[in-house]
Amino acid sequence: MADKKADTFETKMARLEAIVGELERGDPELSRVVDLFKEGKTLARECEAMLKVAQGDIDRAMEGAPARAGTADNDELPF
Repeated sequence: MADKKADTFETKMARLEAIVGELERGDPELSRVVDLFKEGKTLARECEAMLKVAQGDIDRAMEGAPARAGTADNDELPF
C-alpha cells in the first residue's frame, strides 16, 4: 500500500513538475513519453479533485463566517 504522505497535493504537484521537466528535456523514448503523459494526466485529475474538495471546504467555512462590517460583497475572502 502506498504511503499516505505520497498522496498529498504537494507531492503530486512535485511529481507533475518532474514529469514536465523530463518531457521538456526531450530525452525519453516514445514509450517513456506515453507512460509519463498517462501518469501526468492521472496526477492532474487527482490534483483537480483535491482542489475541488478544498474549495468546497472553504465555501462551507465561509457560509458560517460572519460578514465583515463595511463590505457590500459577502463573497470576499476575509484575508
